[in-house]
Amino acid sequence: MATNYDLKPCNRMAKSVREFYDMNPARIDQWFPVEQQRQYVSQLKRRVGVTRRRAEYFVKLWAYLLLKQQQEQGKHLQGPLTELQLPEGFIPCTHREAHELFYGQQDRGSERAAGMMIDKLVALGLIEKDFDGNNTCIRICSSLPNLQHDEQITENIVLVPDNFNPRTDAIPVASFLANHYNWMNKKATAAPQKIARILRNWAGKYSTGMRVLRRCDTQDAVGFYVFYPTARESEENFFLPPSKSLHLSIASEIDPIKMATPGDLDCTSIFVRSCQLDSRYQQHFYMCQLLKDAQKTLMLMQSDFPNLCDLYTLAIHPDSEQLATSVGFQKTSSDPQLSLYWMYLALDKFLTLDIEKAVSILNLP
Repeated sequence: MATNYDLKPCNRMAKSVREFYDMNPARIDQWFPVEQQRQYVSQLKRRVGVTRRRAEYFVKLWAYLLLKQQQEQGKHLQGPLTELQLPEGFIPCTHREAHELFYGQQDRGSERAAGMMIDKLVALGLIEKDFDGNNTCIRICSSLPNLQHDEQITENIVLVPDNFNPRTDAIPVASFLANHYNWMNKKATAAPQKIARILRNWAGKYSTGMRVLRRCDTQDAVGFYVFYPTARESEENFFLPPSKSLHLSIASEIDPIKMATPGDLDCTSIFVRSCQLDSRYQQHFYMCQLLKDAQKTLMLMQSDFPNLCDLYTLAIHPDSEQLATSVGFQKTSSDPQLSLYWMYLALDKFLTLDIEKAVSILNLP
């Protein structure tokens, strides 16, 4: 793979691994205590697709690469780290090192599993990986925010439900949706400008089912959902492999599901094509706001589509599945090639749902 980065320091560092005598991957907790690690893990969990375990492994990897580089530069530590800084450039890290770092003395995992975890961290945009012909080298992404001092969303931030405005909301919403879809494989996901074009197209056809949570102080849209009334001839898609109905996440030019027009008595299904909060606002109170507004919107849509009774959605990633499960969606069919599921919920059950109680099972602050 071609790269513009200078990997010569990576080669020199690989030769000095034996000189790294005063620490090894399995002892990372001694050099960066668990108490400090937890501060970073709690911040990382707000990022889409980052589970607690992935966050824990990433923090250990970050600390290890930083310590390894400092050792190479002849810097002798006087004591454990208290906070993390970004190492400079690429640093060699074998799958064996990663295995010891992630799993230590535990009777679990393997070097192959450690390699797969590294690839997952690459896909999440936390690290970059390169191979110079001899060594696998890893760099902590420079775009990573300062997690020690990451912006905290306080109770002073007031969000209000509002109509989606295609002129002002399309780009901001498309940006955090793109991040939402990027968790698995960046090369397969849509660019924000393509998602924005799709959202504006839907709003031009039927905007009632498109809503946002908006900050009162800045007017920024930080939450979004879209309820897509489905034409009868497209209902078969809900019983076919889910990958055949992807649109926003891959921004294909042709929408596989046709939208019904208001007054269509044959329209019985709503496709929940998105329901997402910006990762910084994923808190219990805000999620309840979004879902309670969703109940009101569906009741309003019943006047345009009197025979609505079914809700369908796709579990694109773990966060989507957890949210859908919490409000009562159940898996109906999976995809033979991708980790995707169709999920179903009767509309009447959702409209009578106790949102506060349902959301309480989610791991939200």
